[in-house]
Amino acid sequence: MQEATPETSADRLTAIRARMAAAAKLARRPSEDIQLIAVSKTRSVEDIAPLILQGQMLFGENRVQEAAQKWPVLKQQHSGIQLHLIGQLQSNKAEEAVALFDMIHSVDRLSLISALGKAMQKLQRAVPCFIQVNIGAEAQKGGCSVAELPELLKAAQEGDIPVAGLMCIPPADVEAAPFFALLAELSARYGLPQLSMGMSDDFETAIMLGTTHIRLGTALFGERTRAV
Repeated sequence: MQEATPETSADRLTAIRARMAAAAKLARRPSEDIQLIAVSKTRSVEDIAPLILQGQMLFGENRVQEAAQKWPVLKQQHSGIQLHLIGQLQSNKAEEAVALFDMIHSVDRLSLISALGKAMQKLQRAVPCFIQVNIGAEAQKGGCSVAELPELLKAAQEGDIPVAGLMCIPPADVEAAPFFALLAELSARYGLPQLSMGMSDDFETAIMLGTTHIRLGTALFGERTRAV
């Protein structure tokens, strides 16, 4: 029997932290090795504030423009907030992204690596990045192919872009574990310490398979209200 969903975002955060700790214990991993990114895309400042008050300081946004509108004030009001870009990034937004975000999870092509390298050099700000791998070879999704990964890693190294690890979004409606396992194998092969994988429906599986960053939106904020 499925447990009732907690009513408030603060309650949901408490429940998610407990589930993270339980999964980490099963995996024999320190729970502090796993970072929870609260995905706040399309959420208002009023939606976000209760999580900050509960000590959630790491947030993820999909769009540079939306993040630029709501986060500078929040970051002024609350010291210690970290902001990660988890959505697709256009090369012409690279400089804005480097200025605003503390990590970028969606680096997936040579042109973007070039743009980010120039932006980091110009702003004198080295922002750690994840290379996004299209782990299910889905035409509609961003990410480089597994075959392209070595070329992107080499280009990032030559461009002085710090690569933290690999990111993926597995295919929907199928078991995520094989895709997470493949990303973990690739990460180990190339000596990359961090993995950005796991969302609201599969984060416990991702924890078991070595993720260091999980990206949760609905599980924390609840379902989005649909316009009538």
